[in-house]
Amino acid sequence: VVFVFARRLPSAVCALIADAMPHYPEEIEYSEKYCDDKYEYRHVILTKAIAKDMYRIASCKRVLEEQEWRSLGVQQSYGWVHYEIHRPEPHILLFRRALGTDPGTGKVAAQQQRR
Repeated sequence: VVFVFARRLPSAVCALIADAMPHYPEEIEYSEKYCDDKYEYRHVILTKAIAKDMYRIASCKRVLEEQEWRSLGVQQSYGWVHYEIHRPEPHILLFRRALGTDPGTGKVAAQQQRR
């Protein structure tokens, strides 16, 4: 008979493991907008189930087209573009749109296009 004694991990190790685990919210989460001199940005965190659907669509090999991310349930005003895949956390979608974009039409103001 072999006895295996479970050892409790130190709380610091547990915290590191928890930090390394992906965060899947209960509902889609939207970040606040942030910007640089050309674009405004935001990120969207998908639920685990929606992330699986996203993987079926694009296999994390390409960014999503607008109709694809909208079909997953992501709701945003017009003009946002999924521009990059964050490989460590592909369930976090990175979006940007040009500064001065009209959220009702998705069109960029003429003076902003000339920059």
